[in-house]
Amino acid sequence: MTSDEIENQLDANGAPLDEEPSAPEFSGEAPGFDMLADADSDNDVMPTGSGDSYKVLARKYRPRNFEDLIGQEAMVQTLTNAFETGRIAHAFMLTGVRGVGKTTTARILARALNYHSDDVQAPSVALAEAGAHCSAIMDGTHVDVIEMDAASRTGIGDIREIIENVRYMPASARYKVYIIDEVHMLSKAAFNGLLKTLEEPPEHVKFIFATTEIRQVPVTVLSRCQRFDLRRLSLDDTQKLLTKVCAAETVDLPDEGLKLISRAADGSARDALSLLDRALAHMDADTQLSEETMRALLGLADRGRVFDLFDMLMQGKVPEALEEFEAQYAMGADPVVILADLAELTHWLTRLKFVPAALEDVAFSAELRARGKAASQQLSTPALSRVWQVLLAGHEDVPRAMNAKAACEMVLIRLAHLANTPTPEELIKQFESAPTGTPNPPVQSSSAPMGAPKEASMGRDAGPSGPQANLSSPPPQSPSPSRGPTMSAGSPQAAPVVQFTAPVLQDFQAVIDLAADQRDIALKFALENGVHLVSFEAAAGERAGRLELRLAEGQDNIAQDLTKKLREWTGQAWVVSLSKEQGAATLGTVKRTAAEQREDNAREDPYVKAALGAFPGAEILSVSEFLETASIEALPAAPDEIDEDSDGNVADETSET
Repeated sequence: MTSDEIENQLDANGAPLDEEPSAPEFSGEAPGFDMLADADSDNDVMPTGSGDSYKVLARKYRPRNFEDLIGQEAMVQTLTNAFETGRIAHAFMLTGVRGVGKTTTARILARALNYHSDDVQAPSVALAEAGAHCSAIMDGTHVDVIEMDAASRTGIGDIREIIENVRYMPASARYKVYIIDEVHMLSKAAFNGLLKTLEEPPEHVKFIFATTEIRQVPVTVLSRCQRFDLRRLSLDDTQKLLTKVCAAETVDLPDEGLKLISRAADGSARDALSLLDRALAHMDADTQLSEETMRALLGLADRGRVFDLFDMLMQGKVPEALEEFEAQYAMGADPVVILADLAELTHWLTRLKFVPAALEDVAFSAELRARGKAASQQLSTPALSRVWQVLLAGHEDVPRAMNAKAACEMVLIRLAHLANTPTPEELIKQFESAPTGTPNPPVQSSSAPMGAPKEASMGRDAGPSGPQANLSSPPPQSPSPSRGPTMSAGSPQAAPVVQFTAPVLQDFQAVIDLAADQRDIALKFALENGVHLVSFEAAAGERAGRLELRLAEGQDNIAQDLTKKLREWTGQAWVVSLSKEQGAATLGTVKRTAAEQREDNAREDPYVKAALGAFPGAEILSVSEFLETASIEALPAAPDEIDEDSDGNVADETSET
């Protein structure tokens, strides 16, 4: 290529045309937005009307020194002290949610490690003045700062390349810095291959890792790194960032709109600037973005309809709720998203009960905040907790259903019928406080339906109401002669039938069976194998039951425990005492003796003898008595001899019928 051709390949500044011009250096007070904006307007960024070279705000206002970092004061202070005292680690682990600045912080840290200026020739966190390597490092083009994306280079081969190159000295900078982004994506073999080098790297090598999934990074790697958790930006920090960017861009957005963007960003600076970019693109030259337009832009315009659906469900209006759901579904709403929006609303209403500041949530309009305050006062915490549990289960089940829309409708129907149902604790309290002889006391729900008068939630004697008012109620039931309360079923105001009958213990075997029914296996085993029954007297009327036992050798005293449990299980008084008399054999011994006797009888049976003789090595594993006497007598007589052929095999006998 001739010299003329080479000159044609360069721009006016001497840079190749096929390379992106490096970002200009800046100095001065943080965050340096004005200088960045001026530099971009002069060289880097063409007029906004030409979209070819437009830089999005997230890149244009990316921090370039530690002073620009927002909300990471703890990390900055730690690094500042470490650099001043010379206690600089050889490996750093940066973790946090997306968009908080992990990769940017890694580049700033690499810049600080390799900082070199006319006045400073050592690592420094004072980066207001651009150094010799700063521009190339922040642009990701420095030869000694190697950035690797572990999401696309996950294998041991990529790590082996790093291991082989760390022995070489840096070309121009002080340190050779390896920045590995999304490090949790490395394979197990890659992590293992990196361990030794990571623990004892050469003096001229530094490692900086960044990840959003810190739990997926092996502890062997974490223990070799100095870890920094980059926290989410607060709403105030995010709004301050947006305000500065708007001032640098000479645009005017209302504070309410900036608050909405700050909340939607969820602590991510990158998300906040991306949303601001979208808002600025939506603006006309002569118009301002209103709060309503901003809500629609951010997808918050349908919160009123979500509240309407929630209101219908809490009032038990199933047809209206399904009609509203159908309308939202026709507009393109995902059933899973609808359930998630309802769950978010439920969480907000619950927080309003305990956190008054939640009423200032800018994601809800003033009208919805007023509705939310009234709803949180009207709905009880148990009712909201039940709604949350149903929505949580539905959010997991709907995506797995064959028909997501039908599954979502079933969840909504269940919500409508459970919204006004009293809790089990309320049922117990109401029946305990009911007058004696009242078989069906009125059941009070935990809260009145939204929009209904509070008197409706007190007495329910007039008939069913609430979510199941359209269901017919069964006729009243007569009092049950059994012990305990009886509840009728059929409406949300009447609980299912519950009947309690005290078990009657007529013998010692009934006591053992009761322990088995109560699933007290330890007590059942002790009664069968650890006690000898001396006497048994069943309880009758006001007379207490009596049980006299002798403990077998090695058996702990169970008299007190047995007395307490019999009283709880039967509702009657029992007296369990210990005796020194011999008493009967333990039931376990009796059962074992009976089993041994059956086995002995089986061995004497001619058919069993014949089978054991025909099959050497055969054993009797168990004997079960299930044949009636008549059936046994009907069997043919056992043969006196079993014919064998010359080889010792049993000959088959056939008979003609």
